[in-house]
Amino acid sequence: MKLEDLTKDYDRLQLKYGAKELNSIYSGGCTNKPDFCFVFMNPTGKNPSSSKSWTGLRAPWLGTKNIWDLFYNLNLLSDSVYQKIKKKKGKDWTEEFSRDVYSDVEKHRIFVTNLGKCTQIDARPLHDKVYKEYLELLRKEIEIVNPKIIVLFGNQVSSIVLNEKISVSLCRKKEFKRTINGKDYIFYSVFYPVGNGRYNLDKSIDDIKWIIEKKLNN
Repeated sequence: MKLEDLTKDYDRLQLKYGAKELNSIYSGGCTNKPDFCFVFMNPTGKNPSSSKSWTGLRAPWLGTKNIWDLFYNLNLLSDSVYQKIKKKKGKDWTEEFSRDVYSDVEKHRIFVTNLGKCTQIDARPLHDKVYKEYLELLRKEIEIVNPKIIVLFGNQVSSIVLNEKISVSLCRKKEFKRTINGKDYIFYSVFYPVGNGRYNLDKSIDDIKWIIEKKLNN
């Protein structure tokens, strides 16, 4: 199975749970044994690739600024790309520039995805039952990509993926192991670093730096 084989299911769930006038957003970055798989929540209409006129890469966080602070401070994004992102307005992201950003992400061996691929007009909260409909698809995604470490952002995503009640503040730097189709994968839960969680950005950076130093580089 390939990642492209999952898109028809994402598009079907977009019609069920997302804004009908927007595209679902898929994933981006390194798809062959990346060091990290970053799993966020769900996309919004701020992402230009959600437009029906967009024909290029449909990946998380296009057209935004704040999330790239996380990548840059973890040395997972080149300085030149980061500076271009910080200077560019969301409406000015082109298909070519988006491809360049994710080419850089790929070079840093990161795979970026959302648990929910259903694009909303805004950052409205989604019920657990919506995310749970994507859970098996995420497992297939992980199996295809085969990352070394999976980082789950926020309490809701972490609780659903790990199938237990998670409070990030109580399990910082705690390793979780889950089996997908006979293979064990390593998970960590970290604070959601944007939106209402922006004030937790430093904690997210600190925890992932610790994971890199203690787990990835050893």
